[in-house]
Amino acid sequence: MKTKVDINCDLGESYGAFHMGNDRAIMPHITSANVACGFHAGDPTTIARTLQLAKRFNVAVGAHPAYPDLMGFGRREMSLTIEELRNYVIYQVSALEGFAKASGIQLQHVKLHGALYNKAAKNSETAQTAVKAIKALNPNLIVFAPPKSALAEAAAKAGIRVAYEVFADRAYNPDGTLVSRRRPNALITDVKTIIERVIQMVKEQTVTAVNGENIQLGEVDTVCVHGDTPEAVNIAKNLKRALIKAGVQVKPVRAFL
Repeated sequence: MKTKVDINCDLGESYGAFHMGNDRAIMPHITSANVACGFHAGDPTTIARTLQLAKRFNVAVGAHPAYPDLMGFGRREMSLTIEELRNYVIYQVSALEGFAKASGIQLQHVKLHGALYNKAAKNSETAQTAVKAIKALNPNLIVFAPPKSALAEAAAKAGIRVAYEVFADRAYNPDGTLVSRRRPNALITDVKTIIERVIQMVKEQTVTAVNGENIQLGEVDTVCVHGDTPEAVNIAKNLKRALIKAGVQVKPVRAFL
């Protein structure tokens, strides 16, 4: 049975006068923060403030690079050359690593965002390009990836540590992919349902798909709670409490990978 797991959240997604989520309220209930790098959300001041907040609550931080799609919040797939994708990843991770260094923090991981994450999960070329860019910058960074995905495989082959990630608040298709956000059943907001699903994913390594079938996920290292999900703070707080009650230690992935 899995005895340690990380709870991660996408944060730092405000920019300018636009405000997203409640980073201050959710930070005490997570162990890793994926910080937006400015391409889908975030700006330099927000990045700096988010890292200081993470440092205050002893939360590990990672870069959250995305397609350059501010208007679409990085949730629209883009057609990029290998060179473009490589440079976009390097640019964004470098920015977070620089801010982390200035804040006296060591960057723990990289988690691709939105459409880029989904593309890398199934497309080997995208996955390999992203992983090579990350490794060129810092081979000690951990890559967050879905279990059994092209991204997880590419990272493992490159000798990069992989944290197998599942989603607390997202519905799953029978093939193990996430239900598209365009569908009304993509998001799960009921706290009790979320807790039951996560306990199942962590302890049994399975999840109930939208068709009612229990599908095999494999080992789980980190659980994502989206910061823009309604009731995100309440979800994270109660999920952490339930995992600890179930005998699972909640720690940053660097503590056990």
